[in-house]
Amino acid sequence: MEEKSTVFTATHGVMTTEVGVISGELELKTSCNEEGMLKLAITYAGAAEWYTLPGEEYRLHDPRDHEVVHRMLAKVLERA
Repeated sequence: MEEKSTVFTATHGVMTTEVGVISGELELKTSCNEEGMLKLAITYAGAAEWYTLPGEEYRLHDPRDHEVVHRMLAKVLERA
């Protein structure tokens, strides 16, 4: 399973399933398996506890798109 990680600042916050909105310096981690199943997790930068982003099952048509999708998600969450 391939993992990607990006640290960014979310001034308007990011909604999580477990604790609602979090903001500040956050780390987004995505992982993708060979079948294209994508998992999303977010935390405060440097923290140990990870949260999930709302939504159901995420699947990429082509797992090679993981890098691009990860970068897009990080940029969208940073601007949200």
